[in-house]
Amino acid sequence: MTVAALSPATSGRRVTHALLRDRGAVLSTAFLALIVLLAVFAPLISAITGHGPNDFDTAAIDTDLGGIPRGSLGGISAEHLLGVEPQNGRDILARIAHGARVSLLIAASATALTTLLGVVLGMLAGFYQGWVDQVICRVMDFLMAFPALIFMIAILSSLPQGNRSVLLVVVISVFGWPYLARVVRGQTMTLVNREFVEAARASGASTGALVFKEILPNLRSSLIVMVTLAVPGYVGTEAGLSFLGVGVTPPTPSWGQMIAGSVGWYAVDPMYFAIPGAFLFLTVLSLTVLGDRLRAAFDAGEAS
Repeated sequence: MTVAALSPATSGRRVTHALLRDRGAVLSTAFLALIVLLAVFAPLISAITGHGPNDFDTAAIDTDLGGIPRGSLGGISAEHLLGVEPQNGRDILARIAHGARVSLLIAASATALTTLLGVVLGMLAGFYQGWVDQVICRVMDFLMAFPALIFMIAILSSLPQGNRSVLLVVVISVFGWPYLARVVRGQTMTLVNREFVEAARASGASTGALVFKEILPNLRSSLIVMVTLAVPGYVGTEAGLSFLGVGVTPPTPSWGQMIAGSVGWYAVDPMYFAIPGAFLFLTVLSLTVLGDRLRAAFDAGEAS
């Protein structure tokens, strides 16, 4: 029987109780729940407010002043709860909600693919070692030697438009999996010679049983923490690539794209930058804080 399988329910309860007592974890979870709700119900929000993410509202801007939103704080009103974009009057709340869909979907998909590749290849390297380990490690070293962001920009710039969300997921995952695989490899090499694995091997357990029933469950806490900490990085990467014009392209809304569009309006309409910037900052911060608190909670549980 594995160490991790001894009391998973108890371990889960300890982590949950530790997070519930942590104000930062609670606030982060609450904000992330809000973002997820915005993303899930984005079409419903547009239906209720009557403003889609690409609907122009010329009545909300002052064409005599170059398209500046009417009213104060970027046109915030009962009709446009977060104001409107200059020049075209698109509703910022609708674009934030639909942009959250894009950002979270890309980040979650990239995290899932990165985790799959990192766990499979990392466990293969750590379990079999020898030439398998050498091949996988050389591939990891090769990918980690590249300045990832620069090569992402170069690759995405050279590819056809196609489905940019899928391209972003693939490119981010190609450069992201080696970091997780290196950790999984090291932990697998530690676990493969532990007493409970040797006992299972001596009892005639197959390779699949050793990997999936003995080793993988003991990587659970590390994987949860690393995955949680990877998501904010991918959210920021997607926003950065969209800001630079090689990520999500119009008319698909994206937070990075909104921030890029606000560059020329800092002086006359700072809210156009502040609102998507705040959502991006708080989302990344909340994910990072939650990941850090999860790590602390798992470390405390293992110590006890």
